[in-house]
Amino acid sequence: MDAQQALLFVVFTVLTLLFVWLSLIFAGQEAAVTRVTRTSLNNRSLETQTDESLTRFEQAKRLRKITRVQTLVANRNATASSASFFRIGMNVLSGVSLVMIIAQFSSQWWLDGLVGLVGAIIIGVFSVLLRPRMTGTGKPLDLMIRHVRLMRLAVALTPFARISGLGRTFREDGDGNLSDDEEIEKIRTEQGKAMVDRIVEATDLDPDVAEMLHNVVGLSDTLTREIMVPRTDMVCISKNETLGTAIRMFSRSGFSRIPVIGEDVDDLVGMAYLKDAVQATAFNPRAKSRRVQTIARDPLLVPESKPVDDLFHQMQRERQHIAMVVDEYGGIAGLVTIEDAIEQIVGELADEHDKTQHRDPEKIGDAWKMPARTPISDLEDIFEIDIDEDDVDTVYGLLTKLLGRVPVVGQSAVTHGLRLTAVDSAGRRKKVSMIVVEPASSPLAAGKDKEGSKHRE
Repeated sequence: MDAQQALLFVVFTVLTLLFVWLSLIFAGQEAAVTRVTRTSLNNRSLETQTDESLTRFEQAKRLRKITRVQTLVANRNATASSASFFRIGMNVLSGVSLVMIIAQFSSQWWLDGLVGLVGAIIIGVFSVLLRPRMTGTGKPLDLMIRHVRLMRLAVALTPFARISGLGRTFREDGDGNLSDDEEIEKIRTEQGKAMVDRIVEATDLDPDVAEMLHNVVGLSDTLTREIMVPRTDMVCISKNETLGTAIRMFSRSGFSRIPVIGEDVDDLVGMAYLKDAVQATAFNPRAKSRRVQTIARDPLLVPESKPVDDLFHQMQRERQHIAMVVDEYGGIAGLVTIEDAIEQIVGELADEHDKTQHRDPEKIGDAWKMPARTPISDLEDIFEIDIDEDDVDTVYGLLTKLLGRVPVVGQSAVTHGLRLTAVDSAGRRKKVSMIVVEPASSPLAAGKDKEGSKHRE
């Protein structure tokens, strides 16, 4: 082999390796573009903007790449078609390079062509087999961000891909328009459920375990608004209340975290933690007169349209057990805890007190102790009165309406000559479970002086 042949051998070997590498990249891009959703892009953008470890220059650089990926994802067909075109082209060019390498050692044209053909086929198969490993199950977005410049160049060089039928891997509606991200997510979820069904049938799993697997797959179908505690059921505390009052409210409600509000629920100040209140007052009794807003922490805000799986991972990542849910207008829609997300996987987390909700009313002297879910009609029958409340159906709803807020243990109100007093809470959310109803004129009721007591005749 002379010097010229050696040089050609090195050049075409390098070109072959380059074409193989590009073929693998385009194969990975072709798979990744079918997996990246606008939701994942928005989440990545938000994570980048709130990442305090990055400088402004680094944030701006990453955000530019994310914006470019959004442009590619906006026209999935063109991007997938371009990646497919260049993948095939790189396979062909790698075969041609192999032919040129063999030609340096053989003068038989049929042998050169055969080696090039076999080599191109092997490289093509290799790129297809390696493609899933390159994208993985959770890294398609990272792959697209890493090679976004190359893909933008590929799309620019293949304008015909926008009007071609190549790479159409998405469903179309009657007008020929591509389905949106929700349709893609739905397809993935159905595939995941089918896979779980096959695993359950093949391994004979316990029914409870199988149910949890199905719940995990379906987490992305559930939105935060479906599992949150609505604002009407939230126990809040005014920012002007003292730490002493806050500790009593923590004790009565059974919660260790309570939202701190201003004039109304939408005027959110922060989140008060029981441990902060105890730490501030344990060795300094005078601190009980401090306002609760002095210990309020910045709340975690999440949109009500956020999928539960994304919510769960965000709360894990930010080490938050509670978040305030915001509606599309910026108002407070409710709150959600990490236990609410866990319940979507393992089922309802009931405790030993939940059985009280299903007890029958019990007479104690002149008073009646009844579950919060007792219908108002039963209350009317017991005391032979007509309450005439059309907008509430239960004793708990009646007490809530009378107080004007969610009741906690110890609060009471009077209506139609009856005093309703919350005496017990149950369940993970600490909702009032038992209410004592007694004539307001009885000596026991007359001697009560409960915080939050209201009268309405």
